Amino acid sequence: MDWPIAEVARMSGVTARTLRHYDEIGLLPPARIGANGHRYYAQHQLLLLQQILVLRALGLGLPEIGRVLADQVDEVAALRGHHRRLLAERDRIDALARTVSRTIAELEQSRKDGTPMTTVNRPENLFEGVRPAQYEATLGDFPEHAEAVARRVAGMTPQDVETGQRERTAQMIRLAELMAAGHPADAEPVQAEIDAQYRALTGLRAVTTEEYRAMGRSCVDNEAWRAAYDTIAPGLSAFQRDAVEAYAAARLD
Repeated sequence: MDWPIAEVARMSGVTARTLRHYDEIGLLPPARIGANGHRYYAQHQLLLLQQILVLRALGLGLPEIGRVLADQVDEVAALRGHHRRLLAERDRIDALARTVSRTIAELEQSRKDGTPMTTVNRPENLFEGVRPAQYEATLGDFPEHAEAVARRVAGMTPQDVETGQRERTAQMIRLAELMAAGHPADAEPVQAEIDAQYRALTGLRAVTTEEYRAMGRSCVDNEAWRAAYDTIAPGLSAFQRDAVEAYAAARLD
């Protein structure tokens, strides 16, 4: 039995565009291509896709995933290895949940005391359990950009990775502060933050205006992205999306 690409996309949550990209780079060729030109996938391909998605969730880039799949001999042994990594990831998520909970409590206390939102007793606590891979893992709908991120991270030192992660989180917090202060999405301070984000984004690779808009919409449409923003401040994902749309309309059209 095999399944057409549309059905595989529905079952897995991976877009057909991403599945075609996996085929084009040799990561996941279909079992066959029908007379109608459509891709069809058998059980073996579904098992490989499961492994790909698990490894993506664990933060591996597509080139590294290709090497893992090429080197593995036994599927059960490979899955046992993935399972161990997932358990470790579960522990990281638990740590991240504690971090967010602690941050919420500190921010609520800060508001009661009348101190600025930026006051957090130990700023390093903001980053416990957080790592860059969680951001790359949200780029499944933008595989070309995910590869660019993976290439950049592969050439960075652990210290550089940590610094970049802290800056991305700090950007989200600054945007949340502007939102909490009542600035609209098209206000100049907000757009200055978005401009910095856009310049960092296009420093990796050229991004079309429509792709940038799609990334902005994904802040709300993509569950992982939405959760990442809204754990900083409720509604931040929609605020980011609206700010990106305002930036694109004013500066890129």
